[in-house]
Amino acid sequence: MAYDALVLVSFGGPERPEDVLPFLQNVTRGRGVPPERLEEVVEHYLHFGGVSPINQQCRELLAAIRADFAANGVDLPVYWGNRNWDPMLADTVARMRDDGVTRALAFVTSAYGGYSSCRQYQEDIAAARAAVGADAPVIEKLRQFWDHPGFVEPHVDAVQAALAQLDPAKRDTTRVVFTAHSIPVSAAATAGPHGGRYTAQLAEVARLVHAAAAPDLPYDLVWQSRSGPPQVPWLEPDINDHLTALAESGVTSVVVSPIGFVSDHLEVVWDLDTEALETAKRLGLDFVRAGTPGTDPRFVAMVRELVAERTTPDGERLRRRLGELPMWDTCPTPCCVPAARRP
Repeated sequence: MAYDALVLVSFGGPERPEDVLPFLQNVTRGRGVPPERLEEVVEHYLHFGGVSPINQQCRELLAAIRADFAANGVDLPVYWGNRNWDPMLADTVARMRDDGVTRALAFVTSAYGGYSSCRQYQEDIAAARAAVGADAPVIEKLRQFWDHPGFVEPHVDAVQAALAQLDPAKRDTTRVVFTAHSIPVSAAATAGPHGGRYTAQLAEVARLVHAAAAPDLPYDLVWQSRSGPPQVPWLEPDINDHLTALAESGVTSVVVSPIGFVSDHLEVVWDLDTEALETAKRLGLDFVRAGTPGTDPRFVAMVRELVAERTTPDGERLRRRLGELPMWDTCPTPCCVPAARRP
């Protein structure tokens, strides 16, 4: 099938202090997040001048994708739209329509299955098209890329580089800790057509990265960045609680690898580089946080390869992946829709 554009779809973030609270209200609308929790998160952004790193990271990824497309003969314009802040996705879709785009692919900066990490992006794309009207371009989301070598291999190298910063004499008491965004337990249970897709994919990526980067070390998958009403159960353990347990068990050194993320945005630089680092210092743990793919050339090339899967006659043969869990091009209905919202 022919496509005439690619749109990068991301979460979005504020770029000045006065935008922080309106941005967070966009993110949490209808979720019952207590006002005091919003004020707490506002302070996280203000710690960095009210600017989220994510938009600049998207600009850098956008430039890298365009350069990679040009160098490899991919003649597709690349647009960018966000879910929660400027440039808003509906505005981008309107510009695509005005530019004559009729059918586009979407690359979403989230590797995994689940409602917030996949299905909600589908809903946002549909809402943006509805806002533009009947002449909005058709937009089809590229597949989840959690097990693509272009995503996994940069995480492998990042863990190895982080381990190289630790004292080799403490290798026997060193541990690798993989992290991802926590979600409600109920959302984890309904992720994917049979449930459990988000946690299963993350567990597989943790296994793959560990096997390639540090098979001699023990590892764990834990969670971070919890939000929402306190009475709602979320995936545990939290990274800070886990660091405490590790210190009490005799661990001296940790590498924390945020495999749930594609770039070093606020939930990495605050939740890990600030809060978790402070916890580790208090506990006397040596702590190194591994990097994320960002604009690693392999990650950028992955975007082109995902496009080729959908645009070339031998796209099926071109698929590159690791691991053993099944994948699909499009999400089956009602995949990743919370049970309370299913028809």
